[in-house]
Amino acid sequence: VWSLLVVVSLLSWTGRWGEVLGLLGSWRRIVVLMASTLCISVNWLVFIRVVGEGNVLEASMGYFLNPLVNVALGVLVLKERLRLAQWLAVGLALIGILELGIATGTPPWAALTLAGTFGLYGLLRKKLPVAPLTGLAVETGLLFPLAAFYLIWRASQGQPAFGGTLALGAALVAGGPVTAAPLLWFAAAASRLRYTTLGFFQYLAPTGHFLLAVLVYGESPGPHHLFTFACIWTAIALYLADSWRHRLRPPPPPRRSPEG
Repeated sequence: VWSLLVVVSLLSWTGRWGEVLGLLGSWRRIVVLMASTLCISVNWLVFIRVVGEGNVLEASMGYFLNPLVNVALGVLVLKERLRLAQWLAVGLALIGILELGIATGTPPWAALTLAGTFGLYGLLRKKLPVAPLTGLAVETGLLFPLAAFYLIWRASQGQPAFGGTLALGAALVAGGPVTAAPLLWFAAAASRLRYTTLGFFQYLAPTGHFLLAVLVYGESPGPHHLFTFACIWTAIALYLADSWRHRLRPPPPPRRSPEG
């Protein structure tokens, strides 16, 4: 609800309502945005439930796994190619994730759902030629009726619709820009970067989740979590070092024509 108000304010400020109206005239784009809305909705619901149950480390695992999903989608769907060092980085991160999953004894369904839904969301937004703000406006608009219905239902059951206290209500209002801003930046990055590169930069968020879980919420990571954490950060360093080395490599000289 509050995300929609933030997006509406930005649209009014930038004068881009015409783009939204033009987008509504394309059923193909609307269907793609409906699919992306479904993906991000499931992602939000699972994340809120996992964090609410005190399993921030599992949420962290899901978002650590998400960049691997992005890399896989980039290779399988977008036909992007990886260099040897990048394949090694992917393999090292995958070893860390698999070791953690095997050590827990049960499939981490919440983590897998978080990774899969956000990976598909990013792929859909990358394939859709729509400005980030315009696309997010349609997505939040599609979600608004469901969110409003839920709040009305809570009120009819005698439950507080906006938290019940001033502090919690203010936190929910602040959730609007806090939710909208990362999605706008992510959609902008998804349209500009290689999807495999975007995938590895997404390890920054789960690192924050991991540190919050340990330092703020007092969750205790076992040796398996620490092993996974070490594998992933080593993989990131390897991937970024290879990307930097490739960027510094001088371009090949132009081919000479047969006449020359």
